[in-house]
Amino acid sequence: ARHAGPPDGGWGWMIVAGCFLVTICTRAVTRCISIFFVEFQAYFGQDYARTAWIHSIVDCATMLCAPLGSLISNHVSCQVGIMLGGLLASAGLILSSFATSLEHLYLSLGVLTGLGFALCYSPAIAMVGKYFNKRKALAYGIAMSGSGIGTFILAPVVQLLIEQFSWRGALLILGGFVLNLCVCGALMRPIALKEDHKTIPEFLEQDCVSEAQKQDLKRMSICSPLIKMWSHKCLCYCSWKEYDFLLMPGFMVLAVSVLFMAYGCSPLFVYLVPYALSVGVSHHQAAFLMSILGVIDIIGNITFGWLTDRRCLKKHRYFCYLFAVGMDGLCCLFLPVLQDFPLLVPFSFTFGYFDGAYVTLIPVVTADVVGTSSLSSALGVVYFLHAIPYLVSPPVAGWLVDTTGSYTASFLLCGFAMIFSSTLLCFAKLAKKFKRTHLWSLTNNTGRKQHIWTNGAIAYSVTAELDQKDVEFLAVDTNSYSNR
Repeated sequence: ARHAGPPDGGWGWMIVAGCFLVTICTRAVTRCISIFFVEFQAYFGQDYARTAWIHSIVDCATMLCAPLGSLISNHVSCQVGIMLGGLLASAGLILSSFATSLEHLYLSLGVLTGLGFALCYSPAIAMVGKYFNKRKALAYGIAMSGSGIGTFILAPVVQLLIEQFSWRGALLILGGFVLNLCVCGALMRPIALKEDHKTIPEFLEQDCVSEAQKQDLKRMSICSPLIKMWSHKCLCYCSWKEYDFLLMPGFMVLAVSVLFMAYGCSPLFVYLVPYALSVGVSHHQAAFLMSILGVIDIIGNITFGWLTDRRCLKKHRYFCYLFAVGMDGLCCLFLPVLQDFPLLVPFSFTFGYFDGAYVTLIPVVTADVVGTSSLSSALGVVYFLHAIPYLVSPPVAGWLVDTTGSYTASFLLCGFAMIFSSTLLCFAKLAKKFKRTHLWSLTNNTGRKQHIWTNGAIAYSVTAELDQKDVEFLAVDTNSYSNR
């Protein structure tokens, strides 16, 4: 049966639980790869930049292949996509435990595991949006908190596994853990919404469809039932509905800002542990910083999700998102002056909270911009846009560390990138609001003085907005009338 709208509960809470586990097995595991950074660097004897490519390729593959995950979810099944992704990610981690070079890790841990994560991540997040509307931000806050909880639990566990079984044994155990993605996929029961299944007559009534396209669809729809079904499911849905949001100005601005935001946030998770070790913090304390960041991330996920669902803030989710991104940027700017453990702990608290806040609001803001029916495809594109910054930023930051001998330049670049992302969104929103106010004032406050000329049965009504040609025409017509 088709639902008129998202049920806002019921099986939706099982979808939230499944997405929660997916974020643990994907994003939390990806963050914990940074704990292997020092082990990989020491074992293979490579510099910062070459070792950082491992984490970059994992993140890049996860985001670059996100549209593929959305495609499989839309046209095959969300369950099939997530189960297949779990198998691929597990295989990548297991093969990585037998690595003999960094290039081997690039392919197995980077490409194969990243591809598996891509098939799981965006479809699971989009499925939450299908089941919730009124409590969407809260549902996303709970679901996305898996990243923070997973990091809090896995960071010390991974460090312990490395000490007990070496990095090879730790990767092998993580490979078995990631197989839980197959269980998460089984929970993703599809839901049919009326807005996702428009008939051809309903589709033809939309203003966005041109007359030529309407005539083509009408001709195809009367040929045979087979062609009618094909034109409805493939031509209408895929060509015009699935990706029509790409030309929306609001989505374009959001996409550009995402590029800078992704560039700024990625290196911090790669270099926080190495930076802490470089200023004299012990291995266990450095891993504990990641745990703090993870658990505070949870609080940011849930509290920001709950707060932005309140009536007073629901209209301002956009500004809440850009505020959280800007605060994370400020945290990165101050990080180079924090050079001992007691000072790094407050940093982990602050950065973790606002990181959880804006991560929760990414799908919410995207849904507000493009609508629920296009959310899966739009999230695929948004996470796809993360790919290049995630690929480039850690090696660039590593190159800056190798060149300058400190982490200052790397963290400053990250901070300015995130602040620019927030500022861009702010100016775009203010410009849109100013334009809307200006148009409203023109519509409501412009005086329209009426001047009427009569010539028998003909009457001319001229407003103050007439252009020069209309004025000249009326002048000629009036003169001819007076000469008679």
